[in-house]
Amino acid sequence: MKLQQLLSYTRKAVDDYGMILSGDKIAVGISGGKDSLAMLYALKHLQRFYPNHFELSAIMVHLGYEEFHTDRIQDLCMELDVPLHIVKTDIAKIIFQDRKEHSPCSLCAKMRKGALNDKAKELGCNKVAYAHHKDDIVETMLLSLIYEGRFYSFSPVTYLDRMDLTVIRPLMYVPEADVIGFQNRYNLPVEKNPCSQDGFTRREYVKKLLRNLNLENPGVKNRMFTAILNGNITGWPERRETK
Repeated sequence: MKLQQLLSYTRKAVDDYGMILSGDKIAVGISGGKDSLAMLYALKHLQRFYPNHFELSAIMVHLGYEEFHTDRIQDLCMELDVPLHIVKTDIAKIIFQDRKEHSPCSLCAKMRKGALNDKAKELGCNKVAYAHHKDDIVETMLLSLIYEGRFYSFSPVTYLDRMDLTVIRPLMYVPEADVIGFQNRYNLPVEKNPCSQDGFTRREYVKKLLRNLNLENPGVKNRMFTAILNGNITGWPERRETK
């Protein structure tokens, strides 16, 4: 996928759900993975021509793994002229050594988001961008159906009243395969997740299930995504009519 296509997907999401308003200060959550780095590229280049002026700051929550390095990501942020703020934490130690969690993903995500949101507020940001893409939205819906018995997926725009922050998901229309294509074309400096649970989660199981469903029933992933968009899910804003 070329940058122009990534920008097209991103602008459609931003326009459809009114994600960015003039004067917004947006914290871009950077994990080191392909999704967040592609989102950083997209928002930086969107910033150059989007009619609503907005500011960007990148925030990376470092979980404390010694083998996780940030040098190449820092170089990319300098190249894109986006300030990078690294929040150092002991999340990995707390989860695996202190608490010895057997199912650590939920707690880890909660702690990471808490650290990210706190730093965003400290920097004066009013919005935080998460890098969930199209496949993530469909996978979350399947996770909710299978394990919770409800039809749900996270919203394109979510207001966190306790933090007075708005979460946006500008990559919501981008298929994961296209993110991978973008990563390869632009040589994104992806850092491998050192977590021992990576690849062994419920989400990974659902990802493989969705892949098989789509192979056996071509187009089912897109039909599921359309069902989500039209599903009147609680908390989802109305989609705007854009040309």
